[in-house]
Amino acid sequence: MTTQMIPLMTASIGRLRQTHPLGRVIGASGGTIEVTGLTQHARLGDRTRVLSGAQTLVAEVIRIQGEVLHLLPEGSAEGISVGDAVRLDPPLIFAPVEGWIGRVIDPDGLPLDGRPLLPGLTGRNLRAAPPPPHQRRAMGARLETGFAVFNTLLPLVSGQRIGLFAGSGVGKSMLLADLARQVAADVIVIGLVGERGRELRHFVQEVLGPEGMSRTVVVAATSDRAPQVRRRCALAATTVAEYFRDTGAQVLLLIDSVTRFAEAHRELAVASGEPAALRGFPASTGPVIAGLCERAGPGADDSGDITAIYSVLVAGSDMEEPVADMLRGVLDGHVVLDRQIAERGRFPAIDVLRSVSRSLPEAATPAENALIAEARGHLGAYDRAELMIQSGLYSQGNDAVIDAAISCQAALEKFLAQRDKGGIAASFLTLRQILARPSNMTRAARAATDRNARD
Repeated sequence: MTTQMIPLMTASIGRLRQTHPLGRVIGASGGTIEVTGLTQHARLGDRTRVLSGAQTLVAEVIRIQGEVLHLLPEGSAEGISVGDAVRLDPPLIFAPVEGWIGRVIDPDGLPLDGRPLLPGLTGRNLRAAPPPPHQRRAMGARLETGFAVFNTLLPLVSGQRIGLFAGSGVGKSMLLADLARQVAADVIVIGLVGERGRELRHFVQEVLGPEGMSRTVVVAATSDRAPQVRRRCALAATTVAEYFRDTGAQVLLLIDSVTRFAEAHRELAVASGEPAALRGFPASTGPVIAGLCERAGPGADDSGDITAIYSVLVAGSDMEEPVADMLRGVLDGHVVLDRQIAERGRFPAIDVLRSVSRSLPEAATPAENALIAEARGHLGAYDRAELMIQSGLYSQGNDAVIDAAISCQAALEKFLAQRDKGGIAASFLTLRQILARPSNMTRAARAATDRNARD
């Protein structure tokens, strides 16, 4: 036993309580359990244990109505009867510590990888306020990502918060894992909200692997867990990131996905009596999402930064669905993954024209911004003329802009899928070489057009 473990074990033992307030079940309806006798002690969000014979059921306080508490259980309430005892648990102590790196935990800080785990000495609030706005630094330097497209056209900078908008099966999870392995950061925190149980082990062992896990904390709540646990997963992952940020570390926070976080919040809100509003989401969804995202970003004073990537599930690439629309308004950029691009074999399947990094133009030099604008111009020109080009209705020489776009389209497509471990400068050098080619071809096409006109 190391000397560092003794204070942690002492603190854990000191948090144990010998006595607990007790109440009684008086009814159950609509998936909730009604309890009396605890209103003088309980608060919203507190956890209780319903003791029914040999069965113990954990439940959370979601509504206080007069002398009655309404509890939402974290499992099936089958077998619970009127008169069963209900024990009020002490507040949850969530205390991240450096020893959590390389581990897989649940939103309560309990291990999911089969090995013992001790909490830290100081508990942290799962719903902490973000740093004061006037004390926060500006976004920092550009980060090396290992992808040419992120190194150039869609830069990621320290303290930036971006959304990754994608449907199912377009490579979202693989892209997140690649970023976790390759982005320059001291600590990676990954929140897997509502992930399929069989995918968790695969993601940790196969996708991330030992290299990725060596600097990573994974906080997971699988899809079979209760909504309060799934919602708490994103909050817990953010809290872990805040702990490391406050130690001065540069943290990369990946939340997959905010959509499932919002759906879990919707289940809780409806169970507590809040009416549904926009497409079934209650009015509190927007503030809850904004509160989660605002906790990431640049730190204050001597603390580090939290660079955050939030994935959003968009059905049929519908960027106007409620969660996607709410997120776009609070983030510093969004990256759209397109199914058609994925189907033609390009990974990452990023639709550059629909994606934006709000770190620009500050994150690049004037020369680099000119290259980015030129590349976007070629991609946009080809996109607008693609139907004519593919159907054979366009003839070279009719439009110099389209000619230039055609001449570099194949090279740009290859560039957007390029893994570039040479760094940001190498990525811009490659882009500069690609864009230098169409200028000569465009001049040749113009000369040919002029000769035809003279003839």
